Amino acid sequence: MNKQSEFRKLTYLTDRNIKLYFKDKMTFLVSLITPLILLVLFIVFLQSAYEDSIFSIINGFELDQKLIDAFTGGWLFSSVLATSCITVSFCSGMMVIDKINKANIDFMVSPVKKSTLQLSYVLSNLFSTLIVVFVLLAIGLIYLACVGFYITFVDFLLIVFNIIITSLFGTVLANIIWTFTSSQGVVSGVCTLVSALYGFICGAYMPINTMGEGMQHFVSLLPGTYATVLFRQGFLNGVLNEMNKTLPNEMVEGIASGFDVKMSFFGHDVSTLGLILVITISTIVLLGIFLLINCLKKKKKQK
Repeated sequence: MNKQSEFRKLTYLTDRNIKLYFKDKMTFLVSLITPLILLVLFIVFLQSAYEDSIFSIINGFELDQKLIDAFTGGWLFSSVLATSCITVSFCSGMMVIDKINKANIDFMVSPVKKSTLQLSYVLSNLFSTLIVVFVLLAIGLIYLACVGFYITFVDFLLIVFNIIITSLFGTVLANIIWTFTSSQGVVSGVCTLVSALYGFICGAYMPINTMGEGMQHFVSLLPGTYATVLFRQGFLNGVLNEMNKTLPNEMVEGIASGFDVKMSFFGHDVSTLGLILVITISTIVLLGIFLLINCLKKKKKQK
């Protein structure tokens, strides 16, 4: 009976946090800044730059414009999802908002276990992120259906899995940081910093091979880079397979390498399974750190 009671409390608190996030229109809009920036950059600058890069690689070979549009569109939305899974996670957490509004004091004197409260923050953060990101995915799929759709069912499953695991990674990382934060200024600063920088360091704004060698080595150490490449594969594998029917294999390989559909770690190619393992293990490690922090804080209070 006690377990059922805690589950009901968890469900109520999670639902409450999700509703509060979507009720605050400004917070919701701030979390969408990064995808909006990417969309504007794509429309104004990036699409023509991507097309020029493809034309320089194929070197005079004929390629259907539908394939080019599908490739550039897939690259855009793989970037949008790769950044949104993290940036929305950082902007949709309610833990710090409750600290700022002193709502956490009410929870401390209520018959709610601290573990239940902490779990509700993580779950609501994750669900809020997934709602936003899956809406963005739907928009991306509709766009690709209009310009050129080559995503297979297996690729779609890969995209969905990557959305879930990357959103969980971002959610746990955000909640680790929010555990030590109770200032609106710090929250705004971190959200702004993540929104501005994450797209660059995960290879979402520009291909990794266009960076300097030192930067390439640095980003290859970050789990977010592997998530970005995994999104690239989900959106672009089908287009590249279709290109293989009309272009020499060397050219298709050049396009794949030039646009981060393939990744190497200090000269060694990383397989799709390797990409999945890196982001999954990184998420598990972060979960362990989050649980350890909360256990240590609990023991400290008991003393």
